[in-house]
Amino acid sequence: MITKVLMVCLGNICRSPLAEGILQSKVDPEKVFVDSAGTTGYHIGNEPDRRSIAVARKYDLDISKQCCRKFGAQDFTDFDRIYVMDQSNYENVIAQSKNELEKTKVKLLLSEGDSDIVEVPDPYYGGEDGFESVFQMIDHACEAIAAELNTK
Repeated sequence: MITKVLMVCLGNICRSPLAEGILQSKVDPEKVFVDSAGTTGYHIGNEPDRRSIAVARKYDLDISKQCCRKFGAQDFTDFDRIYVMDQSNYENVIAQSKNELEKTKVKLLLSEGDSDIVEVPDPYYGGEDGFESVFQMIDHACEAIAAELNTK
C-alpha cells in the first residue's frame, strides 16, 4: 500500500514545493507518493517560485515541473498525511475538515524531528538567504518523516 503525503503552504510556490521535492528525494516512490498544495489559489497552474527552484537545484533536486494547486476538502480523502508549514496554514486546512479523523491527518511539518522552531517561515518577501534557511528546515523535518516512512 502506498502512503500518500501532502505538503501545504500559503500559495504553493515556495515552501510546499520544496517540501514535496525534498521528501520525494528521500523515499521510495513505490511506497510513498508526495504532492503539494496551497491554501489560497493565487498561483494555480504556475511553477514554483524561481528562488525555490534555484535552491532546490543547488541540492540536485528539480522541482521546476511542479504545478501549483489549491488545497481542497478532497485532499483529506486522497492523502494519509498532511503537513502544513505554519499555524495559519494549519487553521485554514483544519477549517475544511469534516471530522476528527481528518483533523488527525494534519500536522505542522516542523513537529517532525527535533527542531525547536515550530513554523517554516514564508521566504517569499525576503532575499535568497531565506530560501536557503527554509530549505534546511524542511530538509531536516523530511529526514525524520522519511526515516519513519522508509521502515514501513
